[in-house]
Amino acid sequence: MSTRPTVLICDDEPNLRELIRVSLGSGYAVVEAGDGEQALALARSMRPDLVILDVMMPRLNGLDVLTELGADPTLAETRVLVVTAQPASQEEARAKGADDVIVKPFDPDELADLAAALIGRPE
Repeated sequence: MSTRPTVLICDDEPNLRELIRVSLGSGYAVVEAGDGEQALALARSMRPDLVILDVMMPRLNGLDVLTELGADPTLAETRVLVVTAQPASQEEARAKGADDVIVKPFDPDELADLAAALIGRPE
């Protein structure tokens, strides 16, 4: 029995979470978080296959979430795709352990391709 990979989408803007969810298609089980603290709590409880993480979020920013994920032995291997409106954040995100970075506004097909590549499954 095959199960769909779980993707945790973390963005404080509901419209962007919806765009990411639609871009991914129906091949994934999607969970959403609206702020950094909720994202971290959901990651710890659900252990997703991929976290799609916005940098600018309330309560705990995406770079801090990324640091916490890397410091948690049960989540350190979790694949993380950082989404940012700030091109300058790309290098910092990679330094903190992001597997890849995409800049807003992004191409939905590119986001779907990156997600599929990071989880190691064809679209």
